[in-house]
Amino acid sequence: MKKRIILTAVIALAVFGAIFSYKFYGIHQMQAAMAGMRPPLVTVSAAAAREETWPNTLTAVGSLTSFRGITVKSELAGTVRQVAAESGAAVAEGDMLVVLDTAMEEAQLAGLEAQLKLAEINLGRARDLRTNNTNAPVDLDTAEAAGLQAQSAAEQVRITIEKKRVVAPFAGRLGIVKVYPGQLLAVGDPLVVLESIDPIHVDFSLPQQELSRLKVGQSVQLAVDAYPERVFEAKITAISPRVTDATRSIDIRATLGNQDEALRPGMYAHADVVLPPTEHAMVLPSTAVVHNPYGETVYVIEDGLAKQRFIKTGPQRGDLIVVTDGLKVGDQVVTSGQIKLRNGSAVRIDNSVAPEASPAPKPNES
Repeated sequence: MKKRIILTAVIALAVFGAIFSYKFYGIHQMQAAMAGMRPPLVTVSAAAAREETWPNTLTAVGSLTSFRGITVKSELAGTVRQVAAESGAAVAEGDMLVVLDTAMEEAQLAGLEAQLKLAEINLGRARDLRTNNTNAPVDLDTAEAAGLQAQSAAEQVRITIEKKRVVAPFAGRLGIVKVYPGQLLAVGDPLVVLESIDPIHVDFSLPQQELSRLKVGQSVQLAVDAYPERVFEAKITAISPRVTDATRSIDIRATLGNQDEALRPGMYAHADVVLPPTEHAMVLPSTAVVHNPYGETVYVIEDGLAKQRFIKTGPQRGDLIVVTDGLKVGDQVVTSGQIKLRNGSAVRIDNSVAPEASPAPKPNES
């Protein structure tokens, strides 16, 4: 009986040992197979860090203002007799704009000119009499004073008549005429806007720390929404001698020609003050940079593997960004597909659908 129990135990141990050996062999074989397998390749696009001359600019938003611009107003009260100005017309200096009724002043002038003529006659007689010593010196003085008073009164009315003929004080282009014949005007009523827009100014501000990089004559490139394909070239003509108290910024004015009158006062413009370029700047497509709270990283491809690397970046222009530290020229950097990667992932480069990085991108929708 005892021998039977021992035999049964030996047989059970042998069976369990065989089962365990078989399972261990299977697991070992599976681990060996898995160790020989390579992870699947991750398809990405890539670009090499390259060196180029990087243009430097100071960017601001400016407002276009006319070279000369005023609202022509009525200096005297009166009724509009004639409107010579046409809305939107170009005028020369001295061109007639509006004529007010001067019938009353002309009648007054006729009477005053008659008084002036009489005063001149009396003055001539007084001088003759004084030559013959037949009148007193005070009589001659009185006649001279009367002549001057009559001349002054007539001149005042002539000036009033002249002021009721409103002319363009300088050459330019008119806005919308706001008066009509027969309209009664008060002193200071607006008549029409007059703008001289060739040349034209653009006013903008920059932070005070940029003052040392600015000087009169510096080039400024302008872009306006109305003409997205054009770049307008201006020159800095004035830099304010005072920093604005509220914003600690410096006011700047640039001037440019506007012969085709494409630019109009009041338009916004994107102004780029052109600075000396940076030589040998290292640039990448901006899509290559992964922004994280703990820093900026890129995936550099080495021996078919993507390795994460921290970098430092500089200014950005369009689709390109400057790298100041962490890379060297020629490094292959992943530009799309980073979301699928981890440090050490095996990659396959496919740039067939990668968009071209441009410093001045123009989307098809624009």
